[in-house]
Amino acid sequence: MAQKTDSNYDGSQIQVLEGLEPVRKRPGMYIGSTGYDGVHHLIKEIADNSVDEAIAGYASKVEIVLLEDGGITITDNGRGIPVDKHPKTGLSTLETVLTVLHAGGKFGGGGYKVSSGLHGVGSSVVNALSTHMIAEVVQKGQLYRIEFATGGVKVPFKKVGATDRPTGTSITFYPDPTIFKETVTFDYKWVVDYIRHQAYLTKGIYLSVYDQRTNERAAFYFEGGIQSYVKHLNIGKEVVSDSVFYVERQVEDSMVEIAVQYNDTFVELVKPFANNVLTPDGGTHLVGFRTALTRVINDYARKASLLKEKDDNLTGDDIREGLTAIILVKLPDPQFEGQTKNKLGNPEVRRYVEQVMNEYFAYYLEENPEVAKKIVGKALLAARARKAARAARDNVLRKGALDGMGLPGKLYDCSSKKPDESEIYIVEGDSAAGSAKEGRDSKTQAILPLRGKVLNTERARLDKMFANKEIVAMIQAFGVGIGDAFDISGLRYHKIIIMTDADVDGSHISTLLLTFLFRYMREIIEGGYVYLAKPPLYSINRGQKKQYVYDEEALTTALQNIVAQKEERGATVDTGADLVKQAGVTISRFKGLGEMDADQLWETTMNPENRVLSQVRIDDAERADAIFTKLMGDEVSLRKTFIQTRAKHANLDELDV
Repeated sequence: MAQKTDSNYDGSQIQVLEGLEPVRKRPGMYIGSTGYDGVHHLIKEIADNSVDEAIAGYASKVEIVLLEDGGITITDNGRGIPVDKHPKTGLSTLETVLTVLHAGGKFGGGGYKVSSGLHGVGSSVVNALSTHMIAEVVQKGQLYRIEFATGGVKVPFKKVGATDRPTGTSITFYPDPTIFKETVTFDYKWVVDYIRHQAYLTKGIYLSVYDQRTNERAAFYFEGGIQSYVKHLNIGKEVVSDSVFYVERQVEDSMVEIAVQYNDTFVELVKPFANNVLTPDGGTHLVGFRTALTRVINDYARKASLLKEKDDNLTGDDIREGLTAIILVKLPDPQFEGQTKNKLGNPEVRRYVEQVMNEYFAYYLEENPEVAKKIVGKALLAARARKAARAARDNVLRKGALDGMGLPGKLYDCSSKKPDESEIYIVEGDSAAGSAKEGRDSKTQAILPLRGKVLNTERARLDKMFANKEIVAMIQAFGVGIGDAFDISGLRYHKIIIMTDADVDGSHISTLLLTFLFRYMREIIEGGYVYLAKPPLYSINRGQKKQYVYDEEALTTALQNIVAQKEERGATVDTGADLVKQAGVTISRFKGLGEMDADQLWETTMNPENRVLSQVRIDDAERADAIFTKLMGDEVSLRKTFIQTRAKHANLDELDV
């Protein structure tokens, strides 16, 4: 039983946090994290307000400047935050918005019909988490200004006077390093990606960024909006038609905007947005879109006699193969499931999207019969492949194999049945597999050897994959199934480690494996279960002592340290000789894992105490999709250009020439 303290428990012990104090005490509750993502979330909170002005039709330009002194300025040419006295607080509305939580124009008061911000906490949170914030508003040719420090007023609100600057709002802020201990440095590339997406989603808005630190600039303006976005996503892919289906229609108090274009891949890429916020888990707008798409295409296929009376309807999966689409809905009161805004919940939106798709996509197919025929033909091909895949799966995999009951014969499994402590090494070749098998910790480490190059799944459907022994072995070993049978809960290992040689062939095999995982088991990567092992390139030998290093730079550093230690001891060093002779060591270069014996492989690459693992993450799924298309797809010219532009960075010593 816990010991009681003598102190009285009374009202004096109840802490009341006022104003912006709660934000500084618990920043993660408001911005998710205090790391890299949190710092950049601050930009989004301010810039989203400027974009909302554009969505409302009041702003046409948003400019972001990354300041040399570590701050950032975000300026728009909208109406400007109101500067009159607020009836409730008695302060200027500008000060109220920046210091009071849940103060904003997005609660139904008529400020905005549509916005991405919901809670009225954005601007004040940024203020609370900044060492310094300067807010400037221009209205009717007059400049107004207020300054803050850690959320409190530093220089009171005042009317500065007449100015030639255009109407709008300018916010400058500096993230507080006592809050954001990991970093307060803004990433130019992150800002570029952010403004590019906003430009696609808000057609006719000009967004720019200037980095004073490096003099880099970027600007985006897309008259086509989401049509341009779809075309961008399909770069490098063979499209069914150059034309993009596009519709924008008002339904009651909401706006529905959809762009669709098919390509020759086997992958669906649909990005649903609500008020410019990506909803990765979908929601009612995505359900409405998919339902209508399936219905319209099946109806057209029947009407055009592309589907016979006796034929089954095409499934949604068949119809969405090779689909690229953007769904953007703008509504006055979006209901997201959770603070993260990952899923839209408004039930009426499903009906709005279905209504628009049913009518206008049907028109599109009627008016473009050649395109319609190609879309239906692609879906029919997908249906045949789906049936072939099911047959192949039934033939190849024993009953229960997909749920992990049947395991491949080549698998050297671990004895543990606990996924959280089990890991599987995917290795190339029998020699590496032999050393790995002997050197491993058999309780927690499984070994799956692969023979030869893995199938390039970027260019293969499931039926072809089930004919490939290496792919089937991985499906069986992982225990999660594939396609419509995929279930992440069946994962048998919480570390899937790709262990290949540190050469060109090894990199190629790793890329083929990552292509398979990204295209068909993406949840495994998103869950943080996939790693790349990093075997050493060199062994520095000093008598019986060995030191392993993983790249050229580490080798040079290690040799320099050895030389420095010799000099400290007073040993004679021939400064005219190369580093290896100065250090008095010999260097061994590993050509592949097969050259290592079991003890070496364990010590360098498999021992959790010493090994170097790189976790595979998907920071930007859109960019990842584009790079897999470029490197692994059918378009040779894209790979050629990629190689040519990077040839100057190649290390000739690492090439097999």
